[in-house]
Amino acid sequence: MQYIKKIIVADHAGFCFGVKRAVDISLNIKKQDGGSVYTLGPLIHNDDVVNFLKAQGISQISIDDLCRLGEKDAVVIRSHGVTPETLKRIKRTGAQVIDATCPYVASIQLKVKKYHAKGYQIIIVGDKNHPEVIGINGWCGNTAIVTRDGTDLGSLPDKVCIVAQTTEKLSNFEKVVEAASKSGTEVLTFNTICSATKERQGSADEVSKKVDLMIVIGGKNSSNSKKLYDICRTNCTSTIFIENAGELPDWVTESKDIETVGVTAGASTPDWVIQEVLARLEKGLEAEQKGSISTIDVDRKDE
Repeated sequence: MQYIKKIIVADHAGFCFGVKRAVDISLNIKKQDGGSVYTLGPLIHNDDVVNFLKAQGISQISIDDLCRLGEKDAVVIRSHGVTPETLKRIKRTGAQVIDATCPYVASIQLKVKKYHAKGYQIIIVGDKNHPEVIGINGWCGNTAIVTRDGTDLGSLPDKVCIVAQTTEKLSNFEKVVEAASKSGTEVLTFNTICSATKERQGSADEVSKKVDLMIVIGGKNSSNSKKLYDICRTNCTSTIFIENAGELPDWVTESKDIETVGVTAGASTPDWVIQEVLARLEKGLEAEQKGSISTIDVDRKDE
């Protein structure tokens, strides 16, 4: 027996501009270049995409294995960006450096470099272990204070400059700005959460308020996907986080309590993965609903 009557897809889901750009750059350089093409670490936090790139002959290389590179090789810097020191290490190998750093992330790096030189203490709102934050911190000599919500700021110097990881939640950024403003120091703020993140989080928030079950599709190591899950979980206690259609539980289409299903996807989730999940869900639609499924098409305005 099938019970699902309606599937709603968030109107901002899947690949963002920066991720799509990095994947396209990697594929294009592989077509043009006769040597080996590597990405420094996984290009994006999605195993399906990483495996696809591997099938195209694009492998990963770690920072510790750069000594293996030669002049005929190319290394793609992923959308998260890297520190200036890492760039120098790659260039010393003689390999070609292909910089696929997201332009939004590159802009943060330049801001951090500029205001650090002006004497500001840099504060980054985000995850200290995330590669984007590690890379940004490198542009101020690894002197930034990294915080999630401002509760651990302590005493601050005379002037601070606050930026955010591009995939951070706006509420966290606002908490840090508020906490820093109470310190009596000069506070310079840049809301560097990218528009694609804001749109994804906003549409996921909206859809998750209307459904019996919310499905978040994203890589297990994807920071922005995890934040989408947190947002959806706040509105819909029945929220699940899956990486692809193979992880969709059978009970989703068998439960009598699930009539309306919402779907969103992180910025590193490709269209084909989203479509495979939708195909499985559509098989669970009640027979009379076939052909009249009420879905919102996945929007690509932010590419």
